Amino acid sequence: MIETAQAFGVDIGGSGIKAAPVNLEKGEFAEPRLKILTPEVSTPEAVAAIVKQQLEHFDVPADVPVGVAFPAPIKPGQPLDFMANLDQSWVGTDVTEVFSQACGRPITVVNDADAAGLAEQQFGAAKGQKGLVIATTLGTGIGTALIMDGILVPNTELGHIILNSKHLDAEKYAASSIKDIEGISYKKWSKRLTKYYGLLEKYFNPDLIVIGGGVSRQADKFIPRIDIKTKVVPATLRNEAGIIGAAYYASVKQQH
Repeated sequence: MIETAQAFGVDIGGSGIKAAPVNLEKGEFAEPRLKILTPEVSTPEAVAAIVKQQLEHFDVPADVPVGVAFPAPIKPGQPLDFMANLDQSWVGTDVTEVFSQACGRPITVVNDADAAGLAEQQFGAAKGQKGLVIATTLGTGIGTALIMDGILVPNTELGHIILNSKHLDAEKYAASSIKDIEGISYKKWSKRLTKYYGLLEKYFNPDLIVIGGGVSRQADKFIPRIDIKTKVVPATLRNEAGIIGAAYYASVKQQH
């Protein structure tokens, strides 16, 4: 592995598994990432084998922290009780154990939205921000990360909060996928986002809200229209956030 990297990150998604060595001094990839398509039957064995392949491809030394961003809530030592984007055979497994055994080394696993949020807080749009940061990812659903003075409060699922009696699951009303499916304008979508982020503001009084996901490239079309008091900024690390955040989280965990 290249000498400018201090950790290795993997981001597991429903369509692709991306990995790269990460320079934690700069918060960026030390080498171009390697992307391998997620197996059609994405069992624990099949996915873990790809992570092992990526570690071998980059020749990652045994003492380098390895972090995996995973698309489900992660509680170390406890079996997974829910899986949306991968094969259902993941349910009931200890995800950390699956990867650590397959790779023959300790692996740190973190929820993918949490990883992205941590990356933005350490290296991106929320760098140096004190107090409470809520980092959100707008995509198929709404992923959320809660970070207080740099410390992650893991596994929040604030994309599923109840907006009102008509909209019992916020992401089914305000995710960017819904904007596309319903064909609504950015202006109309911004009103939905105002309802959603307005509720987060009411409950949590955050110091900063970060919006990531592919749609954040079009931030100027909707962020200025989100009418709340809290400062709202677009994510800066985009698709790299999961890998960088997972690598950073693994590094922190290895030090403790």
